[in-house]
Amino acid sequence: MKVIIFGATGMVGRGVLRECLLDARVSGVLTVGRSATGLAHPKLREIVHTGLPDLAPIEAELAGYDACFFCLGVSSAGMSEKDYRHLTYDYAVAAGSTLARLNPGSAFVYVSGAGTDAGGRAMWSRVKGETENALLAMDLRAYMFRPGYIQPLYGVTSRTRLYRLGYVVTRPLYPVLRRMFPAAVTTTEQIGKAMIAVAAGGAPGRVLGPADINAL
Repeated sequence: MKVIIFGATGMVGRGVLRECLLDARVSGVLTVGRSATGLAHPKLREIVHTGLPDLAPIEAELAGYDACFFCLGVSSAGMSEKDYRHLTYDYAVAAGSTLARLNPGSAFVYVSGAGTDAGGRAMWSRVKGETENALLAMDLRAYMFRPGYIQPLYGVTSRTRLYRLGYVVTRPLYPVLRRMFPAAVTTTEQIGKAMIAVAAGGAPGRVLGPADINAL
């Protein structure tokens, strides 16, 4: 199985990349992002592309893949809806529509968020929900991952300073959170393994929360 990862330098993307490189079912990984991961591996190939959401210049490199793990995402804090929509909806839909044309029927796993709702009151929730709906309507085996609290493992860290500090504080509490709220927490390792499982064999539903992700 050959996979594409968008956003492999972020916290979730880096965790997903780690699992892909370790899993024997994944024969090749192509990362697409604004910067390189800094990793070297026989299965890994990277495209540094700063022109998102326009993928036309690199289209020829995206054909022939079985799955895409879309891990690009930004916090909506302090952002206008227009800017957040551009970085969230436009980027994901551009990737999805391009891959639906180049690799129809391939798996596309989109990292959304708990509380996503196209009809919701919160701006980020609406935009994420509209993004999910657009992807689910494409000629893809699209799956929406809605993780709650994500614990980074194996040296994976968030690129956002405030989040990094938060994870340092909550790391010792993760075992307690896992016992008390098993349906609301997951890890970067579990997300990566679940994405590979979904790409390889599907899932019972198209919208998957933390409990579903952990079960996979």
